[in-house]
Amino acid sequence: MKSNKQAFQDYLQFEKKYSPHTVNAYLNDLGFFEEFNKERFEQDSIERVNYSQIRSWIVFLVDQGVSNVSVNRKMASLKAFYKFLLKIKQIEVSPMLKHKALKTPKIVQIPFSEKEVSDLMFGVESPIGFEEVRDKLIVDLFYTTGMRRAELIGLMLKNVDLSSGVVKVLGKRSKERIVPLLPIVADQINLYIKEREQLDQIVDSEYFFISKKGLKLSESFVYRLINCYFSRVSEKVKKSPHVLRHTFATHLLNNGADLNSVKELLGHSSLASTQVYTHNSLAELKKVYSEAHPRNK
Repeated sequence: MKSNKQAFQDYLQFEKKYSPHTVNAYLNDLGFFEEFNKERFEQDSIERVNYSQIRSWIVFLVDQGVSNVSVNRKMASLKAFYKFLLKIKQIEVSPMLKHKALKTPKIVQIPFSEKEVSDLMFGVESPIGFEEVRDKLIVDLFYTTGMRRAELIGLMLKNVDLSSGVVKVLGKRSKERIVPLLPIVADQINLYIKEREQLDQIVDSEYFFISKKGLKLSESFVYRLINCYFSRVSEKVKKSPHVLRHTFATHLLNNGADLNSVKELLGHSSLASTQVYTHNSLAELKKVYSEAHPRNK
């Protein structure tokens, strides 16, 4: 018979369809709490804990210098676990019922400006060879589709449809969405595919983006690539694929796109997730309003 933790793992993986990375994070959090509980309270099971025990773990984590953001993430793992136990009728009341998240500073992601993106796109010489063509295309796809890093890395060769001018993206929880391609990007994809076909060794990979050896790209490689490219034109502290996704959304909103359309392009399940991108477009709107309204002149 499966343990509650094993059943919880299956639930996250097969019902919620969380990524392996997310599932491991949840299970690691449960494991750390389990260890703490054994040492502090000499209790083997975390199924029957009370909130004071959870509170003791929170205090312990904070004393160890763990940030409030990380503590909240661990509490989210516990909350999900006890919610699952309620679902399968293993407990009657969740010990997390009255828990309130710790306060965290609101982090505002600063997107790249249109000038920074333009300087980069037009400042880079025409790429030559497989790796240069691939790297330039990665930057362009991030900016013109708003894909997440994991989505771009996991993009399948079969899901790039140049005849229709779209890509099929597999998002969080295996949700698919169709994202249109700009003609200029479709041309670059054609160039990349030609370079891909000319690799010395026989490449047999289902993934669209690969290394010169035909291997799937790593998340760290893609992060370093974006950071390196934008270091040429931007002095912003954070230069990552997520900032580029944020830039995609902000520039669309600044140029008149409606929130629902941006929501669909980003693959968000609710408008609340998309609204975090509106603060920059609101600043732009205030600027236009201030400059254009007669009463302000």
